[in-house]
Amino acid sequence: MADNRRRLRSSTVVLGGMGVIAAALTSCGSDPDRRCVDRDSYDYANGYKVIADKNCSSGSASSGKGGKGRKKSSGTRADAAWYYDADVSGGYADHGTFSREEAVDRGGFGCSGSGSGGG
Repeated sequence: MADNRRRLRSSTVVLGGMGVIAAALTSCGSDPDRRCVDRDSYDYANGYKVIADKNCSSGSASSGKGGKGRKKSSGTRADAAWYYDADVSGGYADHGTFSREEAVDRGGFGCSGSGSGGG
């Protein structure tokens, strides 16, 4: 009976370790959090206004620029772009970056990038 307990404990440790390794490997491979924002809507206190994802071109994620530029309700075109790793509050995003590469380089658990820390 003591052998069964020992076997259970070691398998639990192995399974737990595999979960940590899996998390470390996938943390760098996934895309950073992104929001579609209107670059022309920057407010010093709040940041950029978050708009619908359809305004940003999904094919231009690496460039950070949303190529289409949809019309706003006022009739002007939104300067839509993906904004990465931002703090989002009340429909506004701030303290992020328009560069996907920079957002990935900031790194996380298990990443090899040194990280810039700013945005």
